[in-house]
This record gives sequence, structure tokens and C-alpha cells, in this order.
Amino acid sequence: MRGRRALKSAGALGLLALTASACSGEAKRLGMPEPISEQAERMLTLWQGSWIAAFAVGGVVWGLIIWAVLFHRKRSDDLPPQVRYNLPIEILYTAVPFVIIGVLFYFTARDQDYVEKIDNKTPPAVTVDVIGFQWSWQFDYKEKDASGRERTVASVVGVPVAPDAPSGAKPVLTVPSGERVRIRLHSNDVIHSFWVPALLYKKDVMPGYTNEFEFTATKTGTYEGRCAELCGVDHSRMLFQMRVVTPQQYDQFIAQAKAKAAQGAKQ
Repeated sequence: MRGRRALKSAGALGLLALTASACSGEAKRLGMPEPISEQAERMLTLWQGSWIAAFAVGGVVWGLIIWAVLFHRKRSDDLPPQVRYNLPIEILYTAVPFVIIGVLFYFTARDQDYVEKIDNKTPPAVTVDVIGFQWSWQFDYKEKDASGRERTVASVVGVPVAPDAPSGAKPVLTVPSGERVRIRLHSNDVIHSFWVPALLYKKDVMPGYTNEFEFTATKTGTYEGRCAELCGVDHSRMLFQMRVVTPQQYDQFIAQAKAKAAQGAKQ
């Protein structure tokens, strides 16, 4: 009876802790940033499902351990019933892990294909060439002219900034919300890594190879970004911001950039 009461108390405490943590949005996200794109939402869901599976397996294992400790303590010198060579039990504890691994693999492969998908049939609304260099970023906004050739219509070049520098000192990558954005990553020196935590995604920037990915932002705002690959002495100063604006504000940004470039060409 004492063991059963202890088991019930432990279960009640666990349920209370789980309920309390469920009230927190950050706890639901497992400490991850709030996702700001369709792809980030999918990755967060994958992690949440993986953690639920992990907690379920852990709960079963710990439950069996506690059950054995409480109800199968040694009471005499008699041997307990032997279950070796029990074929159904051996099949069960061999098959169940394979089923768990298969399910996790399926959802991981499915979501990876979704996040890494590049749609070459229809052009994206925005294409930006991101160049990582020691130790900052350059953002070149691309458009196609009437002949179909790609040209740069706006460019932002950053400089290394201190981690405590004001926001205005960091180079800004501006993208519209609700539209498909393609990011193409280039490097001319060493390996960098493009990382915006709110996208729940990072991608290596490698010399001699163009990495690319696409996303559709769902929330406007300004989000911090950085290099996530140790790339040299000023790696910690390789900071930037990604600003998600409305499509109308993005059009104004590009129009102003074009006008500024045309004015500079006349001078």
C-alpha cells in the first residue's frame, strides 16, 4: 500500500509539472525562438513530436523501473519466475524500437524534404545573393531585366560590429512577408554559416560552392542574425539583422534603392 501511494504521488507531481510547463509558450517551443516562417513552423513541429516521443519512451522506462523497485523487491530466497526464451517478449522488445526509429525517420525525412525544397518551376518573388566575408555580410538583391538576364538592383555591404553595437550599425537584410524568398549563399574566403535563429535554420556558406534555400516569412519584425561557424578572429562581430516587412514596404525599399543607384550613376 505504501508503495502504491508513493507511485500515485509521483505521478501526480509529474502531471502537475507537465501542466505548469504547458502554460508557457516558451516551454511549448522547448526553448526555441518563436518561428517566423512556414518552414520554421514545420521544424518546430518536428522537434515537438520528437520530444513527445522521447518523453513517452522515458516515461515507460522509468515507470517499469519504479514498478520493479516497488513491487518486486526481494522477499525471500526463492527465484522469481523466469522469462528467458520467452519468444513473444523478445520479439516485442526487438520490434518496438525499430517501429519507433522508423516513425521518427519518416517524419524527419518528410520535413527535411519540405524545408530544403527549391522550386525551380516558378521563380521566387525575391532572390538575394548573400556573400559572407571576413567579417561581415553583403546582400545583393537580384532581378531579371527584359532580356531575362539577372542584375543587381540593390546592395547592402556591412562592416564588423561589436556584439553590443546599436541596431543601426548592423547590415540589414530586408525581405517581404507572405512571399517566397530565395537566399543564395557565397563566400570568397573561408566557411561561414548564415543563421537567423527565428528561422530555426542555418546553412553553411562555403567557398567555391553556392548553397541556397527558400522560405516564406509569416511575421513582420526585425530579427537578429549572425555567423554560426568559427571563421576567424572577428567571428563574434559578424552580425546582421533580417527585417521582414509588408510587400508594399519591400517594393518601396527596392524603388528607393533603384532611384539612389540611378542618381549615383548620373553623378
